[in-house]
Amino acid sequence: MYGLKLLIVSVSLIKLGFTGKTKRAAVKNNSGVTPKGLCGTWVKEPDGGQFTSPNFPGRYPADRECIYIIEASPRQCINLFFDNNYSIEPSWECKFDHIEIRDGPFSFSPIIGRYCGQESPTFVISTGRYLWIKFVADSELESTGFSATYNFTQDPDFKELGTLPPLPNCDFEMGGPEGIIESIQISKESKAVDTQAVDCRWFIRAPPNSKIFLRFLEYEMHNSNECKRNFVAVYDGSSSVEHLKNKFCSTVAIDVMLTTDVGVVRLWADEKSRKSRFRILFTTFQEPPCEGDTFFCHSNMCINTTLVCNGIQNCVYPWDENGCKEKKKTSVLEELDHVNVAIIAMTCGVVLILLIASGILQMKQPRKKYIVRRDDFDPNLFHEAFEPPHYELCTLRRDNSADMDDLAQDFQKLRRSSSKCIRDHHCGSHASSSAHGSRTDLNLREAAAALSDPQAVSPHLPSHHPMHHPATATVTTPGGRRSVQVMKHSYSHNGGEDYDPEDEDELDEGPSHGRARLERSVHRSVSNDF
Repeated sequence: MYGLKLLIVSVSLIKLGFTGKTKRAAVKNNSGVTPKGLCGTWVKEPDGGQFTSPNFPGRYPADRECIYIIEASPRQCINLFFDNNYSIEPSWECKFDHIEIRDGPFSFSPIIGRYCGQESPTFVISTGRYLWIKFVADSELESTGFSATYNFTQDPDFKELGTLPPLPNCDFEMGGPEGIIESIQISKESKAVDTQAVDCRWFIRAPPNSKIFLRFLEYEMHNSNECKRNFVAVYDGSSSVEHLKNKFCSTVAIDVMLTTDVGVVRLWADEKSRKSRFRILFTTFQEPPCEGDTFFCHSNMCINTTLVCNGIQNCVYPWDENGCKEKKKTSVLEELDHVNVAIIAMTCGVVLILLIASGILQMKQPRKKYIVRRDDFDPNLFHEAFEPPHYELCTLRRDNSADMDDLAQDFQKLRRSSSKCIRDHHCGSHASSSAHGSRTDLNLREAAAALSDPQAVSPHLPSHHPMHHPATATVTTPGGRRSVQVMKHSYSHNGGEDYDPEDEDELDEGPSHGRARLERSVHRSVSNDF
């Protein structure tokens, strides 16, 4: 009896054990499998998981294409193993049925290999946190298929960090016709401190039957081109890896157009990449035809009319901002706050007080008058005006008795230099001079005679004679001492030919006639020189 009870208990425990194992295996998560429910078993666990081809271990169906995307946590890698029970239609270069594995989350990620036949693939390890696997079956020759398991290991690039602390919870909910998503929200809402690694997600939920347009306003990765350390990812539909739309970790990010009403923006930055930042404008829209209070953007977008002429480009092209009147810029006075106004008022008051005090002091202070006089005048400050050197004009001037001695000396010098010519082209030949005599010497003798006899009037020189230029002489008249300077004569060849001897007789005329003759000759000489 006791043995029978023990047997029953044992069978029950075994049955419960099998039941529990079956329930665990039945827990399926199709996240990462496309299409869902048509690509075999997909089991996900925190440390790994399992997936199979359709109908495994039976034959897989024809004309089937399945995509499996495995995603590990940040700073982890993926190890992939295939079961030995493996059979796929063989072909040259696996052009028909095959398995294709890529190192990354996309169909264009670097390829690891393509496999088919009876021999299972070798051990596969990823370089990052993603693996992309595609299974393709054509319409002929189906086979058993495959079964694969995977687990996660620490990325070799982060082994020096040791055991990693858990990441903080960092999720945001966004909505409305438009909005701004920016990395600075993490610190503003105290989701994490600056020394922590973050894996944050922004969930954007648009109205039903709407779509989402994302435009990057700012983007900068602290460790550019190091996707293991920092990146910005965009998901279309959910945060599952199969809905990954774009991933940016370089120096440039482009605008993204989502096709569903749910969008997810994800930022991953490790402890040394927290300076990575971004700022994204999201706009919800509907496809044409535009109805109700919507605006057509000419790019298959109908946005809310409240977004038109709001100073922000919500369309793909700036149709919503074209033709808008510029908003009046705020003046400086409008931007002043109470603190600035108080500072300006205090400064103006101090300046006004100083000006008033300065004016009072100037009024009470006696003023001094200064008069500057010039007691003496220095005539040397003015330069004497000289006549051109090639003319000696005839001047009349009054001389003092003290100047008579100097005048006699001037005539002696004039006599010695009378034979010299003022200009070479006015000088005559020696032959002409000797033939007709020197009228200059004669004039000088007459001037000297006039100086020795003040009452006598010196004979006048015929200054109109073409052969000479007048020399200087001084004549004293009874009305006072007046000196007459007669310009020096110079001869030319042409003048010698027109010489008239009758001019010599004019020197013997009386005083009155001689004085008039002298004045006319001097006048003609000056006129000829000019």
